Amino acid sequence: MSEFNQPLGGNTMPRFAGPATMMRLPTQDTAEGLDAAFIGIPMDIGTSNRPGTRLGPRQIRDESRMLRPYNMATRAAPFESLQVADIGDVPINTFHLPKSVDIITAFYDEVLKHNCIPLTLGGEHTLTLPILRAMAKKHGPVGLIHIDAHADVNEHMFGEPIAHGTPFRRAQEEGLLAHGKVVQIGLRGTGYAAEDFDWCRDQGFRVVPAEECWYRSLAPLMQEVREQMGDIPVYISFDIDGLDPSVAPGTGTVEMGGLTSSQGLELVRGAAGLNIVGGDLVEVSPPYDPSGNTALMGATLLYEMLCVLPGVKHSE
Repeated sequence: MSEFNQPLGGNTMPRFAGPATMMRLPTQDTAEGLDAAFIGIPMDIGTSNRPGTRLGPRQIRDESRMLRPYNMATRAAPFESLQVADIGDVPINTFHLPKSVDIITAFYDEVLKHNCIPLTLGGEHTLTLPILRAMAKKHGPVGLIHIDAHADVNEHMFGEPIAHGTPFRRAQEEGLLAHGKVVQIGLRGTGYAAEDFDWCRDQGFRVVPAEECWYRSLAPLMQEVREQMGDIPVYISFDIDGLDPSVAPGTGTVEMGGLTSSQGLELVRGAAGLNIVGGDLVEVSPPYDPSGNTALMGATLLYEMLCVLPGVKHSE
């Protein structure tokens, strides 16, 4: 009998049955005693186009029933290494975005008090800002690996400073990000001006547009990213629209010409060896993909984040 929590296996309980938790893991009310925790933030009140990401955590958990505990590619065995559970959803105020932002920060402050690494099921991208606020309180400014179709550095949206298109502008302004330790991968699409991504570059962010990723492995890029980050605390934020809509159509702001699913795996797997202190997978909107494929992409990428956390053992 393992000392660690185990996902419920498909030969013990049919995959379409059992608890509706991430990977059908046990639940608990707090992060006490955990090395890592899956947390849902069912929020879409900061979206600018198609809604529905409030339903993302639930569908990601549902589709995660397909995931097995052992990583056949990397030989990572996270459930033989870490104590992991699903600690449920953040109780946001779905009628008030600024209050929800504060609720999220307070929730993650409590999680981080237990030295637990949070892996977040989104929810739209506004949620990364309050998480980064909690991260900076604990770790100081963090490195950021940001995979997305969009830079999310708008000055404002309809005059509002907080929305899903502004989190990394606010994070930079608030000193939450380590200087020279931010990389944004997969940016693409149309813009309002030719300079739309230049603000990021002016801040010292490394910007890797999607076009630079086409037709190639991203393993060499991640080797460079590992060298760039060094040993500082690093946070991964993966917007599912970083992937091409041919593999992840269930999202609110679709852009063609995105990353392949295998490139998404390369990016997360390429973070192995870094001092990962948290991660999120955001912008899954189930109404736009009733097949569940987008949510399965999200669940798999969250599992891959778990596999690259510090302390995860690998089978010989």
